[in-house]
Amino acid sequence: MATIETTYLGDFRTENIHVQSGTKILTDAPTDNHGKGQAFSPTDLLGVALGTCMLTTIALKTRNDGLNIDGAKCSVTKIMTSTPPRKVAELQIKLKFPQQYTEAQQKLIEDICLTCPVYLSLHPDLVKTVDFGWEVLA
Repeated sequence: MATIETTYLGDFRTENIHVQSGTKILTDAPTDNHGKGQAFSPTDLLGVALGTCMLTTIALKTRNDGLNIDGAKCSVTKIMTSTPPRKVAELQIKLKFPQQYTEAQQKLIEDICLTCPVYLSLHPDLVKTVDFGWEVLA
């Protein structure tokens, strides 16, 4: 059974339905590529996939260790190639956490992020710049 069903709506937009839950995500081509920029672009979702995979995988792998990341944030900057073929050249990920962690916990979090399923699935030519920063959210 399909996980996602996609319908092309015209004007460079799609509707995507998560079959199990019925949740919908619309996409639109970005404004620099003939779209209206009124929804996530397909390449934006690549960044979403990486950031959410990192945070979710941290939570999954540390849930029994008492490591709480509730409220952690991730921002992703997507940089496209300037010459053909058009593709994502770099994803810049900045993570912020709700509390200070020990060096061992920081190392664990970094290792988890850099081995999450999406990170490992991305082509090695795609630059993935990850800034842990270890700033505590205010």
